[in-house]
Amino acid sequence: MISQGESLHLDFKFEISDAAKIARSLVAFANTEGGKLLVGVKDNGSIAGVRSEEEFYMIQNAAHRFCQPEVHFTSKEWVLEGKKVLEINIPFSSDYPHRAPDSDGNFKAFIRVADENLLADGVMMKIWKKRKENKTIKFHYRETEEKLLKILRKEGKINTIRFMQLTGVSKYEVEHILSDLVILKILELKITGQQSWYFLNENADQLISDYRRE
Repeated sequence: MISQGESLHLDFKFEISDAAKIARSLVAFANTEGGKLLVGVKDNGSIAGVRSEEEFYMIQNAAHRFCQPEVHFTSKEWVLEGKKVLEINIPFSSDYPHRAPDSDGNFKAFIRVADENLLADGVMMKIWKKRKENKTIKFHYRETEEKLLKILRKEGKINTIRFMQLTGVSKYEVEHILSDLVILKILELKITGQQSWYFLNENADQLISDYRRE
C-alpha cells in the first residue's frame, strides 16, 4: 500500500495531533468511495511509526465527536522495520453527507479528490440530497438547458460561475440544473483542484433524445 503512494483511497499521516483536522479525512473518505489512513507514514512514504497510543484514541474521538453523523471505521496494526503503522479503514457510508469542522470550526461536508480532501460545493450537496430522497428526476429542455448544451458543445466544459455569467440564471437554479443533469448522466462531473467542471457525457445526445420522448 505504501509503495502505491497517496491516492483517492489512501492517505498517509505522520502523526495524529488534531482530532478536528483528522475528522476531515474521515468524512472525505466516508462521503466518497471509502479509503484508508496509514498513520506513522510520512508523505514521502518513509515509515516513522506511531508515536503514541493516544493517536488511536484521537481518531476515535474525531470519528465520534467531530464527524456529523459519526463515521465508523475498523483498524489494524502492522509492524514494519520494527515500527508500528496503524491502518484505519473507512468504508463508504450510506449516511452521507458527513460533516467535519473546517479551519474556522464550521461543520462542512468534505469529499476526496485524488489525494486531497476538498469542500463539497452546492452542486454536490444537491446531488447527495436528491439521490437520498430517491425521487424521479425529469429532464427539462428549456431555454436555459438549450443554452447550456450549446455552450458545452462549443467550449467542451463549464463551471457554475461561467454558467451563471452566460445565462443570467441564479446560483441556486444553476446548481439545481447541473445536479439534475449529473444524476441523469447527461453531464459528467470532474473536480480538479478547487474547481468543479462539467462535461457532456459521450452518450448525452442519445440520452437527451430518449428523455425528450418520455
